[in-house]
Amino acid sequence: MVYILCIILFCVGLLGIVTRRNLIKIILGVKIIEYAVNLMLVLIGYRAGGIAPIRDRSMSAATFVQGSVDPLPQAMVLTAIVVGLGVLALLSAIAIRLYHKYGTYDITEIRRLRG
Repeated sequence: MVYILCIILFCVGLLGIVTRRNLIKIILGVKIIEYAVNLMLVLIGYRAGGIAPIRDRSMSAATFVQGSVDPLPQAMVLTAIVVGLGVLALLSAIAIRLYHKYGTYDITEIRRLRG
């Protein structure tokens, strides 16, 4: 059920990108898609009743491997958050430059004012 909610969140972001004409709303759609993908990655690595992937000396290696949560998706999400911040900064800078040049955030107006 939770995976279906991630897909719905992804579709909401995709709908925001495809149907909106305002650059700011398109950027928000991109960020919603990013959050949906990050949530899906975290849910893929989740294990019910799992323990943190930090091993102490009291537990055996077999118990640790069987009971611990996969740390790779967590590391990928942390990396994706940093990359997403860079993408957000780049998209925001492009949107601000387009606003200064054309005076609008509407992409149909920007296309019409090509020149």
